[in-house]
Amino acid sequence: MPLLECHDLTRRFGALVAVDDVTLSVEPGEIRSVIGPNGAGKSTFFNLVTGMLKPTTGRVVLDGEDITGLPAHEIAQRGVARTFQLTQLMSGLTARQNVRLAAQARDPRRWTMLGGGDVLARAEQIADGALEQLRLTDHANALASELSHGDQRLLEIAMALAQGARLLMLDEPTQGLSIEETDRAVEILRDVLAGGNVTVMLVEHDMEVVFKLADRITVLHQGRVIADGESAAVRADPHVQEAYLGGLD
Repeated sequence: MPLLECHDLTRRFGALVAVDDVTLSVEPGEIRSVIGPNGAGKSTFFNLVTGMLKPTTGRVVLDGEDITGLPAHEIAQRGVARTFQLTQLMSGLTARQNVRLAAQARDPRRWTMLGGGDVLARAEQIADGALEQLRLTDHANALASELSHGDQRLLEIAMALAQGARLLMLDEPTQGLSIEETDRAVEILRDVLAGGNVTVMLVEHDMEVVFKLADRITVLHQGRVIADGESAAVRADPHVQEAYLGGLD
């Protein structure tokens, strides 16, 4: 059974159709990249899956459960975590505190007296594990605001993993990174995702990153799917080449 299914997913903003009748499925453990020119509907699609927007029509199904229109926090509790084009960190807290709070949010006893020290201890253990995975242990006690831009990107991914992500949605994770930072981020992500324990959807403008990480690629153009398949086939698709005339976003 696919972990994620989208059926005829559409979102209109007045006369503008931002996402237009998108149907796709993502298998457990798959790394799927969603690419397309500026305005193709990629971020809107992410917002529909994560509950930040409600679809005009269509359905979103997670592991067999229809989650269409559920609030974002309820979808997050079901194991959907995301990062953003602009990092969303608590700059006045340390890296460990940021990740610990993300881990704490997944515990149903997080805000009750019943949880007590057990919840905090468990969250700290999860946080330290996520920081180690993203190679941020040496920066655990640094304020998020003091981290380099590349490490802030990695910290946000650590937070998403600490939430217990089954479906990890990465929105432009290398945006604003130098070549060296991008190479490091790709290397770390490859290691983190190698076990296939997390399913990933990736929006990314850097095609080298896409081809290095993704198992399959879905191409959006003007809100519609114009290609879907393995990277070599998508790269050779004439419709994709035509849609990208003048460059990728």
